[in-house]
Amino acid sequence: MLLSILYVDDDPDLVALVKTYLEGDSTDVDCSVSTETSPTAALDRIRSADSDVDCVISDYNMPEMNGITFLESVRESRPELPLLLFSGEETNDVAAEVVRAGLTDYLQKGMGTDQYTMLIRRVEHAVEGGGQFDPEAQTELDGVGVVGTDEHFEEADDTYASFYGYDSDDVEGKHWTELHPDEEVEHIRTHVLPVVRRGGEWSGRSRGLRSDGSTFTESKMVTALDDGRLLIAVSELDDSQLNTGG
Repeated sequence: MLLSILYVDDDPDLVALVKTYLEGDSTDVDCSVSTETSPTAALDRIRSADSDVDCVISDYNMPEMNGITFLESVRESRPELPLLLFSGEETNDVAAEVVRAGLTDYLQKGMGTDQYTMLIRRVEHAVEGGGQFDPEAQTELDGVGVVGTDEHFEEADDTYASFYGYDSDDVEGKHWTELHPDEEVEHIRTHVLPVVRRGGEWSGRSRGLRSDGSTFTESKMVTALDDGRLLIAVSELDDSQLNTGG
């Protein structure tokens, strides 16, 4: 299958370099890469009636609009398209935005040619997964936290912490098991983490444990970042409505 990729970055030299590597013989993925240095021009291309784009890759820092805003605009007109952010921004700085915007994937720019090999693999995976986009994600997943490789929270936004009855500063440093009842910890260890650590993404319901000892049903998405840390997005579900639905 020939993949049609649109790459958007305001750096013309990098645009040319990425195009060369993605279309080169060094990968077994057959793709055609079109490029734009202007997000506005890229939007016009995507919205045209004859657009055949299979996937969009965008930088973050651009003069007309940042990559998140650009990709959200793409999503409005082409909700099925896989959208990837390829940026020099630190993962911590954009993780919450990536999740809330419903982007398919994020890869941080690095040094050397291995990053381009990784990028085309991410593209292939995203296209095969049909974008991996849940149109309800923007309303379902309200709070975001990051768990380090030592299984302790490195950060959590105020919304995430509030679901569990804490301030964000209180969550940082806690082991993730402290926010779940014992039976849920076992489920996460045996069913969720193995999927995520193999490079997958887990979405579903689980039980959260509040600071006062009460529990609640949460809608959760867990995915692994490039460096092995876990990005977790959650929202609270109404137990009474769930029980009413049988």
